Amino acid sequence: MNSDHALQNGNANPRPAPTAEFRAPTGAVQGDLGQAIPLLESTLADSERVLGTDHPNTLQSRNNLACAYESAGDLGRAIPLYWATLADRERVLGTDHPDTLQSRSNLANAYRMMGDPDRAIPLFKATLADCERILGSDHPHTLITRHNLAAAYAAAGDLDRARLLFEVVLTDCGRALGSDHPLTTTARDILRMMAQHYNNSDTA
Repeated sequence: MNSDHALQNGNANPRPAPTAEFRAPTGAVQGDLGQAIPLLESTLADSERVLGTDHPNTLQSRNNLACAYESAGDLGRAIPLYWATLADRERVLGTDHPDTLQSRSNLANAYRMMGDPDRAIPLFKATLADCERILGSDHPHTLITRHNLAAAYAAAGDLDRARLLFEVVLTDCGRALGSDHPLTTTARDILRMMAQHYNNSDTA
């Protein structure tokens, strides 16, 4: 596989492990998804029955189930559930609540994983703007979202814009998180691959 293909199809842009607010609790989606998904479906049904459909715990259960569907490769069920959770969180919690930002980020990631960067990019851009405004430019969630937007640009074939944004990510992550943080090293590795791609293009 050449670097151009790797950069554009997303293989060179692994989603970094975000903090808990931007993904389901890790135990909810790790391990045997064949066992986890029915458990999460049951948990959601119980939450809706006991707490109500708009309770924050119910909304988180719905988000967790969508994450599990996505992890299982079932984007046909994950994306509608992400959309429903985002709409409910905007209505119940407000557009600026961290859980709402989580839902928008997860939805954007699902579109990116589906190979639809044209839908992912506007969602990432909106989430990034909100994260910068609400959380600050150096907050881990902001850095993760900036990284994922750069990855979406790469998946869309806009390598120049992706490279420029990854350079910002590398600088910001190195300053805020340290040079050995996984997000910093991921950005560094991607930029190294991009540099090789440009060098190969120049010598072709």
